Amino acid sequence: MTISHPHGPPCTPRFDILGQAIGDASRTRMLCELMEGRAYTNKELASAAGITPQTATAHLRLLCDAGMVVPEKRGRCVYHRLAGSEVAQALEQLAAIAPMDSLYLAQRRKAGGLAEVRSCYDHLAGPLAVAMTDAFVQKGMLVERDGGFHATPSDQWQKLGVRLPDLGTPSRQPFARPCLDWTERRLHVAGPMGRQLLTHALERGWMQRRQHKRGLTLTAPGRRALEQILGLEISRITQETDHA
Repeated sequence: MTISHPHGPPCTPRFDILGQAIGDASRTRMLCELMEGRAYTNKELASAAGITPQTATAHLRLLCDAGMVVPEKRGRCVYHRLAGSEVAQALEQLAAIAPMDSLYLAQRRKAGGLAEVRSCYDHLAGPLAVAMTDAFVQKGMLVERDGGFHATPSDQWQKLGVRLPDLGTPSRQPFARPCLDWTERRLHVAGPMGRQLLTHALERGWMQRRQHKRGLTLTAPGRRALEQILGLEISRITQETDHA
């Protein structure tokens, strides 16, 4: 006897569709490329994955059908980007538990080896981002509670370009979201706070994007700012990264 659902068939997540979408090494490499947060052409993603543009077209169509990637037409070119921060967050979490011969090593290559700091979609990642998060917690600027981060008022936030939300302002997502770092396997800050930190660092010239890889260059002014504001020992972080 078959029991039917009173309101039609039950709605269940289609993990099988997502599994098919990420279940290919070439598509994995393209997704890692898109984790930078930028949009890329078919040819650029094909080059990153080491495949022909024709093959990349088929892969991108599957990723678009799965809702992970969206196309954007700009003039004569069509660019592709991740469908949103939710997709990036899901990929980050999967990467943290993926075998080291797949997403993990792909991320290290994409980051430019063991870059001390890099962009991860719309926020900072890597050893320096983890050290910054540790400093936030140690200084009481962030409090870990109920599996999340809660920001507390501090004069240091303004120096870092962070504007805390009003307490009564509703939000669809946590302001400071803990994110397990792909390569460090420790937490860094994502969410709106992470986005503000990255935006401020780039606008102030504390960090600069590299032309190809996701690794960011920490400038001398940025080094001084983070040492003065957070008391970080940048040289120690750099040495640990070089010997990892």
